[in-house]
Order: sequence, then structure tokens, then C-alpha cells
Amino acid sequence: MLDLTSDAVDLTGVLVDVRSESGDERVLADLVEAGLRELDHLTVHRDGDAVVARTDLGRDRRIVVAGHIDTVPIVDNVPSRVEDGRIYGCGSTDMKAGVAVQLRLAQLVTEPVHDVTYVFYDNEEVDASRNGLARLSRNHPEWLAGDFAILMEPTDGMIEGGCQGTMRVAVAAYGKRAHSARSWMGENAVHKAGEIIDRLRAYTPREPVVEGLQFHEGLNAVFIEGGVAGNVIPDECAVEVNYRFAPDLSVEEAEAHLREVFDGFEVTVVDAAAPARPGLEAPSAAAFVDAVGEGRARAKLGWTDVSFFSGLGVPAVNYGPGDPMLAHTRDEYAETAKIADAEERMLAWLRG
Repeated sequence: MLDLTSDAVDLTGVLVDVRSESGDERVLADLVEAGLRELDHLTVHRDGDAVVARTDLGRDRRIVVAGHIDTVPIVDNVPSRVEDGRIYGCGSTDMKAGVAVQLRLAQLVTEPVHDVTYVFYDNEEVDASRNGLARLSRNHPEWLAGDFAILMEPTDGMIEGGCQGTMRVAVAAYGKRAHSARSWMGENAVHKAGEIIDRLRAYTPREPVVEGLQFHEGLNAVFIEGGVAGNVIPDECAVEVNYRFAPDLSVEEAEAHLREVFDGFEVTVVDAAAPARPGLEAPSAAAFVDAVGEGRARAKLGWTDVSFFSGLGVPAVNYGPGDPMLAHTRDEYAETAKIADAEERMLAWLRG
């Protein structure tokens, strides 16, 4: 059993010590479910390795507090340890510190000013087709319904509104195969792909302001593939490009932009995920920024699962005690003071 009465730092350590790499969350999901079922003020549901716990007090508004329980692969960074005001271990910052705060809130706040739904889900760190939150949105969208959602992703204690969209495309150049001893008989596709790289070098990313928050886009080559053999002029070369785009664009508009940038080349969409607008004008979101963020928020420069809530029509923000710059690193850690601060701020807000 998880001891939900222990403080958030100790609970973070326990969560880190339970291995829960993506696809292997069952043990931790079982522990989370068992701990939550001990709380009489919550109704608990389970779907696969996702656990949802809800208050049902008939409040005017419902708040969703969500976090993923999986981690990237462990790399000699378990068990956890506490040193110099930091708790180290795989997933400590991304995002078991945030999950620990969620569990503490679930245990402590029996009479919240808003009804609360706590969502603990699996498979966030892998491809979107396996994402537990996406599965919940398909199987049980009513479990995710709310007026406002907080995703406790690592933000270093700052409120981050919305998220960028992401798209990967393969930009292909074609030539004519020939023997390298007679290269003039062919057309080198790798050389032609140089123009794709030139366009990327010359590209100036947008920095649009969306609902008062400034985003910074990025367009970058992430893979290149081409070549047949050491004595053959290649007839195909593809550059895979990642576009991180601001939430004033839809997925369709982002694709149209990339086709314009790479006009004259074949462009194939490999993967795409929609952005989320900040939505900070929603009453619950504005109150959260004022109370928890002291009136300050910044743009989320990356993609997170707030996109799923946005797709359900629920305004959502990112807020968590971990440092996003430390996520997925060997020496990942979370500052113990920021874990305690996040718990204190969230408790005060939910209690009114």
C-alpha cells in the first residue's frame, strides 16, 4: 500500500522506487488504485493501467488534475535518494513529484470548493497511439469532463499555458541511379537534398503572441536517409523535419505551411499532434493563475497532453514542481522545496 499520509517528498521517493517504464505501469497503477480506494470521499475507476478518482459533491464546477505514472527507461538511476534539498531518481521530475502532489491532494482535500477529478494514466512517454489519456478520452470521455484541467507536468513551479503542436514530415529528393565511376550519367539525390537543408538554414521561426503568451516556433531536420552503396549514385534522399508550431495554427494549417516552405519537393506527413490554446480567459483558469501563479503565466514551449483536454473543450494548463530541463536525464532530480510549495499552493486553491 502507498501511504498517502506521508509527505509529498517521501511519497515521491516511494513512487520513483516502483519501476513504471512505459508499458510496465501495472504494479504502480495497482498501488495507486488501492491507495485511492481507501479514501471514502472518492469514487475510483480503472481503465487498463489508468486510474481515475472523483469527488461528487454537486459543486458548480469540476477541476481535473492529471498526471502520467510512466517514465522513460531507467538508466542506473533507481532507487531514489535525497541529497542537498533534491530528490534524485528516474521520473522524479517527469513526473512522479507531480503525481505525489496529486495523491496528497486526493487524500487531504475532502471538501474542495470545486469537485475534483484526479487522473493517473499510462504510456505518456511513448507514441501517441498508446497514450493512456487518449484511450480514456475514447473509452470514457465522461471521466475527463470538467471546466478546467491542470496537467502536473514539470514546469519548475511556473504556470505554462497551452502547448505547441508538433509535426514531422519527410521531405524527399529524387535523382537517377548510376555507377559512381560514371557519375555524370546519373543525378545525385543527396546533392539535391542540399536545397532542403539550405531552406532550413534560411528559415526564420515565428514568435507569435497567442492570448497574451509568447510562443517560439522551431523547424529542424532530425533525420536524413539516403544512399545505396559505396559505388552507386543515390537516386533517393529524404530529410525528416520536425515542426513545433504555435497554437494559433491548426494541424492542417501547419501542414500547408510546410508544403509551402518545401515547394518543389515531395512532402509526406509522418506524425502530427495538435496544439492547445492557453485558454487562460476561462474563469477557473484565470482564478488558478491569480491564486497559484500569483498572476503570472508563460507559454508551454513543447507538446503536452493539455492538447487532449483542449480537444475535449476543457481549458488546461501545465503546472508542476519538476524542472523540465532535467526530464529524461541520468541525473534527474526534483527540488524538495518546490514539491512542498506546489502541494501548499494547490491545497490552498482547492480548499478556497
